[in-house]
Amino acid sequence: MTCATTRSKILFLFSGLTIVFATSATLISVAPTLGDEKRSGDPWTAERIIRPTELARELGDKNGTPPTIVYVGFRTLFAGGHIPGATFHGSASTEQGLSDLKKWAERLPRTTNLVIYCGCCPFEKCPNIRPAFTALDGMGFRELRVLVLPTNFATDWVDKGYPIQNGM
Repeated sequence: MTCATTRSKILFLFSGLTIVFATSATLISVAPTLGDEKRSGDPWTAERIIRPTELARELGDKNGTPPTIVYVGFRTLFAGGHIPGATFHGSASTEQGLSDLKKWAERLPRTTNLVIYCGCCPFEKCPNIRPAFTALDGMGFRELRVLVLPTNFATDWVDKGYPIQNGM
């Protein structure tokens, strides 16, 4: 092999590695999404999103009125632990669960400060949160917000040290 051929191969490999490293550095330096951005198919606006830190602050505010919190996911997950004071009205992905949610909500003033959440799985794939929001929004609740738990309840609430309540 000639010196020029060897040099060309080394230069080619070095160029390839440079591109790989530069691409990796670019990907790593891009700010990660929190999963709380409004996707184009979501039925809510960005103003109707609440993050765990904000909800925890509202729950700890002794001078304010805490929101009414509704868990719209699966009963077994709720029984294993939930946000203190939350009530179970779900699973909103089922006809029966959605009917239960609507029946419960029917008696509430439409000005109720209402926060719904699930946390069964990654937020973008949750089968419960969107039907619940759509139903309650359609009923006229204007102070309705969605708690965004990007990964799940355990990771985004429990592991962060926010308060939980066990049992039904």
